[in-house]
Amino acid sequence: MSASAAPERLLLSDNLPFVEEVYRRFLEDPASVDPAWRHWFERLDGGGARPQPAELGPPPPVRRSIFAARGTGPAEAATEAERRLARAARQDRVAQLVQAYRMRGHLYARLDPLGLATPEGPPFALAEFGLEEGDLERSFTAGGLSGTLREIIATLQETYCRTIGVEIAHLDEAAEAQRWLIERMEASRNHPELSRDDFVKLLAKLTDAEIFERFLHTKFIGAKRFSLEGAESLIPLLELLIEQSARNGVEEIVIGMAHRGRLNVLANVLGKPMQEIFAEFADEDPERYLGRGDVKYHLGYAAERELGGRTVHLSLTFNPSHLEFVDPVVVGRVRAKQDRYGDRERRRVLPLLIHGDAAFAGQGIVAEMFNMSELEGYTVGGTVHVIVNNQIGFTTNPRDGRSSRYPTDVAKMLQIPIFHVNGEDPEAVAQVVRLAVDYRARFQRDVVIDLWCYRRHGHNEGDEPSYTQPLMYKAIEKHPTVREQFVRKLAELGILEPAEAERIAEERRAVLEEQHQAYRLGARRDDGQSGPEGPIYRYHPRSRTGRIWERYRGGPDEGVPEVKTAVPRERLQELAQRLTELPEDFHPHPKLGRLLQARRAMGTGERPLDWGMAEALAFASLLVEGVPVRLSGQDSRRGTFSHRHADL
Repeated sequence: MSASAAPERLLLSDNLPFVEEVYRRFLEDPASVDPAWRHWFERLDGGGARPQPAELGPPPPVRRSIFAARGTGPAEAATEAERRLARAARQDRVAQLVQAYRMRGHLYARLDPLGLATPEGPPFALAEFGLEEGDLERSFTAGGLSGTLREIIATLQETYCRTIGVEIAHLDEAAEAQRWLIERMEASRNHPELSRDDFVKLLAKLTDAEIFERFLHTKFIGAKRFSLEGAESLIPLLELLIEQSARNGVEEIVIGMAHRGRLNVLANVLGKPMQEIFAEFADEDPERYLGRGDVKYHLGYAAERELGGRTVHLSLTFNPSHLEFVDPVVVGRVRAKQDRYGDRERRRVLPLLIHGDAAFAGQGIVAEMFNMSELEGYTVGGTVHVIVNNQIGFTTNPRDGRSSRYPTDVAKMLQIPIFHVNGEDPEAVAQVVRLAVDYRARFQRDVVIDLWCYRRHGHNEGDEPSYTQPLMYKAIEKHPTVREQFVRKLAELGILEPAEAERIAEERRAVLEEQHQAYRLGARRDDGQSGPEGPIYRYHPRSRTGRIWERYRGGPDEGVPEVKTAVPRERLQELAQRLTELPEDFHPHPKLGRLLQARRAMGTGERPLDWGMAEALAFASLLVEGVPVRLSGQDSRRGTFSHRHADL
């Protein structure tokens, strides 16, 4: 510690013993301390007479801090300077307490719906920061918060230690983003502004999710469906995400996800016709799916949704069995769409990846995706990641499946926020979605939502989970559903009567029964309406992007016409000339100069074409027709064995 450092910079609680020592030396001999300290202490004294060493009397048995309050020393009166220093010290300790809540409050948040993963204890004791009960009624201003210490702590606990836990301490290079999030969260104490209609929408989507799973369970007994039960909040989460993204100007969302809850998402978010889902369970018409070669919970789908006057195209990508390998497919599709639209700001198309907790932590491709996410050739302006955190991986407990506290810790390699939220608090889910989507829109970076939930059944509906997790499934057996708890909360708040909630449920069951009866009778509806429609949402399965593929031909060999791809010789000769032209002030490497000379000779027919020249001509013929060509990868500019040299 330097005695010449600016006094204001050293007034932190860690430095108080040092400041005390400098002040004691100042009282004994002002000339013995640095001039900056001398002037500072004199200003604190207000220019009045200072106590002289002789007046101090014999030292007390226990050395008294100059920051102690009046009357704590035997027959000593605290000076005004001492009181000011004491206030400054308390102010600094409060600031440290505020910072602790912001950076580490997530450790004390109530995230587990089952209550099995409990917080470490009560948040931050006052004594830990050199504060005491008597300070609670004192007023402070720290980190933008003002009020009594009791009021400041109440704000911090409600914001960071309730059912939302936020990790932003690792944003050391993204101070602006950190400040933006803190201001957004503390202004509302992490409570979103929701109208009665908003609460009813949340309940309706929770009802859709629950009724759908129970309907399948009773109509197709024993069939695998990888139920979403226990994580039903995923459906309103996705609905809110789509709505908020549309408000931010997003026109397309490309989705990738694994098995868990996929059928529910297809039915209640993308609006896939219920009769098609029922037919896939029965598998009565195998010809219908000939050539797909996949199971029903791998299939993709596309639809358009109309939300508040905005149309959003949704696309669920076909999924491989290797759970996370759909991630680069989704992000690659998004990048291609953005490039095709000329969306250089990366705002019109959004990638949404839905992960399992064990797969997110355990599969290396997730880290690879994060590593590439901000590279110029691969960035898409931010991916929204949603983890369906069942707190189990097939049959593996988290403590046996990862070394980190959270499954999301791999995401800390980037300067992005991580939101943990209790899935049994739909209101908190709504707040997290708004924060995450707005963060992505503002800062053009990935964002992670960790949805804490549980898995009501085993890995699939034929699995018995109590073999390996008896205590967890004993708790689950007694646990009410998310919807049941939300209905109770709405009734307590006077927002919705239980009878109205039951009416919504009956309407949803009636729609499913109608669709199931139509399926059994062989009837098909072609009016573009599907799913539990009702007054809130309307589905439009037509795709405005289908025309992109009109010029392409493919499929089984039979019946596919031959497509002429030849280019006239004169065009190739012209392109060869252009490919080998260089600006006058450009001087290539001598070996590249000889390569270009050889390619000129190929263009005039003096030498046969080699692979590199043929490829360059193919690229050129596409570019002059307005078709973009994208090269990526470590060797794409030069090419393995130096055959390409597409970049000079």
